[in-house]
Amino acid sequence: MENITEMLKGVLEGCVLEIISHEETYGYEITRKLNALGFSDVVDGTVYTILVRLEKNKLVETTKKPSDMGPPRKFFTLNEAGRAELKKFWAKWEFVSSKINELKEMQ
Repeated sequence: MENITEMLKGVLEGCVLEIISHEETYGYEITRKLNALGFSDVVDGTVYTILVRLEKNKLVETTKKPSDMGPPRKFFTLNEAGRAELKKFWAKWEFVSSKINELKEMQ
């Protein structure tokens, strides 16, 4: 799909939270999963910026683990605050998407 970076700005953090909610993971893997879903404009730098913000806001727990490919990787898991934030994200998404669908269906 054509460049959707601007549209993604408001929802990408929620997408990252959702990915982390499924399993412990690290930045590069999150980027790969988003790319596989079709978000080809998402790059590592964008994801790492979000991860730093999530950590700063105490929404994730981190663990460093050795890597065969270089320096240790920082793995992320959601904590209780992160799960609450994800729940709020999906509630907001449901509201906004339902209103956009209503708008689309207007005659």
